[in-house]
Amino acid sequence: MGEILAFVLYFVIVLGIGIFFFIKSKAGGEKEYFLGGRKMGPWVTAMSAQASDMSAWLLMGLPGSILAFGLGQAWIGIGLAIGTALNWLFIAKRLRKFSEAANDSITVPQYLSNRFATTNPALKIICAIVFLVSFTIYVASSFVAGTTVFTTLFPSLSESLAMIIFAAIILLYTFLGGYKAVCWTDFFQGLLMLIALLAVPIVIVCTKSLDTAVLSEVYTYEGTEYAFTANVFSASWQEIISGLAWGLGYFGMPHILVRFMGIEKPSMVKKSATVAIIWVVISLAATIVIAYFGRLLIGEQLLVAGNQKLVFIELARMLFPGFIAGLLLAAIIAASMSTADSQLLVASSSFTSDIYKPIFRKNATDKEVLWIGRAVVIIIAIVAYFIASSEGKGAQAIMNMVENAWGLFGASFGPVVILSLFWKRFTYSGAIAGIVTGAIVDVVWFNFLSASTGIYEILPGFILGFIAAVVVTLISKAPSHEVCDIYDRATTSSND
Repeated sequence: MGEILAFVLYFVIVLGIGIFFFIKSKAGGEKEYFLGGRKMGPWVTAMSAQASDMSAWLLMGLPGSILAFGLGQAWIGIGLAIGTALNWLFIAKRLRKFSEAANDSITVPQYLSNRFATTNPALKIICAIVFLVSFTIYVASSFVAGTTVFTTLFPSLSESLAMIIFAAIILLYTFLGGYKAVCWTDFFQGLLMLIALLAVPIVIVCTKSLDTAVLSEVYTYEGTEYAFTANVFSASWQEIISGLAWGLGYFGMPHILVRFMGIEKPSMVKKSATVAIIWVVISLAATIVIAYFGRLLIGEQLLVAGNQKLVFIELARMLFPGFIAGLLLAAIIAASMSTADSQLLVASSSFTSDIYKPIFRKNATDKEVLWIGRAVVIIIAIVAYFIASSEGKGAQAIMNMVENAWGLFGASFGPVVILSLFWKRFTYSGAIAGIVTGAIVDVVWFNFLSASTGIYEILPGFILGFIAAVVVTLISKAPSHEVCDIYDRATTSSND
């Protein structure tokens, strides 16, 4: 009963935030709904960026994968921590300035087009296609995780009904409140995730005796025999390279990059960066420790049943009384929702701002654009529901969906975003070449070479996408004075 009460309280707060911002911003337009009017403070920006980044994958997919396959999987966390730091230190402030200098852009595709002062819609269309595909897969992973928690708390619920309820709650506050509702819910959800991640290992250290002998056990999972790798440094070179390559994804993640664009002032980025980096390092380290302790305490019972994704859930229920355990389990829902809401909103804004209005309805009113955007949110959620329903179960299903979407985003947009911010000579043709090459290489490598090489597809996609962007830029006509002026305005503007 205590778990259910905590859950209900959590959802009342989340929906209240959505309703509050719907009432408060009813008169706002497209920029208000999709970017919060560029008025988000440093703490909200930092926490919402990291909460939207770290989905339920952080509390289910990653610890489940580490528990099953060993601490070699921890290199993913190391790569993500490095990528987060580099993204905040080198990309955030410049992107905030560049997006404003480039005709006050409110989406990543819009920024990339305005950065080159072009009315050619090709880049926006390509971006929107990648967005819709990747975000739909990503949202599906959140639905899988959220459904697991719902069916754990309410065993009488069918998985399909649990998923519908979970999706409906996300849709409601995203639909109503837009960017501000998403950011503020993500802020509170980020705090809840951090508290939950720290609480479990702290209580284990204080109350449990751990037998490290079980770490050497060999077990069979899905027909393959595995021995738990107890030392992070004994990982294979493929695990290390692929883990570190995850960090490249940050440079191309639209739902994170848009947080940089929405911060109130460039001068606030430094404080946001400090908060975000500390949050992600602590959270990832705690996740790795939880997986390690979970292997020691309940690894055998979870692995025999193929339930390694439940490691955090089972530890929380084992260590804490009902109401507290309910709040900790709500952290998984928080992680799922904080990512899904951001991705739904960014995919919607990309479609309405980059395709619908400029191509199909140039004279569309702000009100029309807002309601089309809300309709797109619903459509993406419905498609994600069917993907999630057919994708399978377990931590690996969550990991696979996140890995696919993460790789496609990072390989497609990462090189182009970096070059657009640091290379004055960079051209529109180079940007298109980089995005298309990165996407194609990522997909081809995943389907034909990923299994045989053991290398995560984001790495070859990112490298070849970067090379293609540079080569095509060098053989194409130099950018116009107008494009160079945008670069100069962004790099010479004040910190405020």
